[in-house]
Amino acid sequence: MTLKLHTIVASTRPGRIGPSIGQWFNDFAAEHGKFDATLVDLADFNLPIFDEPEHPRLRNYRHAHTKAWSESVAEADAFVFVTPEYNFGPPPSLLNALNYLVSEWQYTPAGFVSYGGISGGLRAVQMTKQILTTFKVMPITEGVPMPMVFQHLENGKLNAPDIYKTSAATMLDELHVWAESLKSVRAKHKASLARKAEAA
Repeated sequence: MTLKLHTIVASTRPGRIGPSIGQWFNDFAAEHGKFDATLVDLADFNLPIFDEPEHPRLRNYRHAHTKAWSESVAEADAFVFVTPEYNFGPPPSLLNALNYLVSEWQYTPAGFVSYGGISGGLRAVQMTKQILTTFKVMPITEGVPMPMVFQHLENGKLNAPDIYKTSAATMLDELHVWAESLKSVRAKHKASLARKAEAA
């Protein structure tokens, strides 16, 4: 069975360029061939600031937006976060989306496509990696930083230079290694969650 990769566009603000970058990477991942690639846009879920009355580890979700987000995340075997950098950190939309869930994230690997000015979003990536480890997510070293990315956008599409493509292929190869390695652990985790839900 082909492993499922979700490329998550992290920024939700009007005028963002994240969807263009996310679309390019998702298309690249599909052509790469090791994953069943799906593009996921956080803006489509319209998540308010965390508003569930119970801790997400209980998975007793009350709101439709949380249930939809939970189902989306639970489907994936690996993630790539497409993120800009806000004040040396990730956008609040990404932090909020991470905090909505707990078990759905667990035992998955994650990579990053980051973009922005001279830093290429790397400081946001480093901060987010620390947070991901608390969800038992394995953030890999390989990534696709895009410094001064605006010069590569033409009519709303990313005209990716070769270095982006080389970096993306390297990251996808490594992401697949980790996703394969964690597949059995994740399967046991899902089975355990299902048993707990039936007993509840």
